[in-house]
Amino acid sequence: MKHTISALVENHAGVLSRVSGLFSRRGFNIDSLAVGVTDDPEISRITIVADGDDHTAQQLEKQLNKLIDTIKIKTLSEDELLSRELQMIKINATPQQRGEILTICDIMGAKIVDLSSSTVTVEISDTPVHLKRFEELIRPYGIKEIVRTGVIAIQKGPDSLKK
Repeated sequence: MKHTISALVENHAGVLSRVSGLFSRRGFNIDSLAVGVTDDPEISRITIVADGDDHTAQQLEKQLNKLIDTIKIKTLSEDELLSRELQMIKINATPQQRGEILTICDIMGAKIVDLSSSTVTVEISDTPVHLKRFEELIRPYGIKEIVRTGVIAIQKGPDSLKK
C-alpha cells in the first residue's frame, strides 16, 4: 500500500540525508521524494511516497518524529490529500505531426515549453495516473527524453501542516 508522508523540517544541511537514511535502514523503499522550502525560509517540507504496510508506516512516522530537525509529521490518507507531479517530455515531432501532438497536449492540459525543427518539449502537472495516460498517448510519436519530479501533496480542506 502506498503511503504519503508530509514532514516539516528545519531547513539545514544534512536533514534530507538523515530522513532518507531512516527509510533505508528499515528497508522501506521510497517511490517519490520531493523537498522544498515553505513560506518560512527556515522550514522545508518533505513529501515522501513509499510502499509498505500500515504498521511500517506508523513506525516510520514515530522514527521521523524522533529526529531533532523534525518539526511536524503527518501521514496523509488517499481521501484527504491533493497530490501533483510535474513531468517534462521531449517528443519527436515532424511538421506533419505537430498538429496532432498539440491537440493531445491541449486536451490533456499539457503546455508547450520548447519547439525545435524536430522536437516539441511539453510540461504537464497532474496526478501520476494522468501523467501515465498522457505518456501513453504521445509515446507513438517517439519520446526522446522524460524528466519528472517527485509527488508533492497537500491536505484537503481547512486543516494544514503548520509549525
